[in-house]
Amino acid sequence: MTNLLTWRYWFTLRPEPLNTLAQNCFVTFLIILVLIAIFVALAKRKSGIYRGFFRRAYNFCLSNAVIGLVFLFFNYEMVPFFAARFWLALWVIVMAVWFVFIIKKLKTIPEQKKIREQEKELKKYLP
Repeated sequence: MTNLLTWRYWFTLRPEPLNTLAQNCFVTFLIILVLIAIFVALAKRKSGIYRGFFRRAYNFCLSNAVIGLVFLFFNYEMVPFFAARFWLALWVIVMAVWFVFIIKKLKTIPEQKKIREQEKELKKYLP
């Protein structure tokens, strides 16, 4: 675990391949992303107020699964520069920022729901 806290581990351009446990965890994470993408793809077909959220979640899961597969390929083939650990760290940071924006958009849905209900109420009385 102390190896994770060194600059040499994160910024070496010729990293050692992932050990079996880490590689299995990485593959499991990618499979979970693909399964979530499939579930969200089915859910986004329905029209409604959550459709935009489901579209964003689908793009998030599928894009990150593809990027993860590329990183897994580079690590498996031991491509020196592209298998470097800092790419994984950068990827995780970008995933976190992207996920925060998705959650922010999800939090605006109740407000949109309230506005739609008010518009329905107003249209009910208009000819």
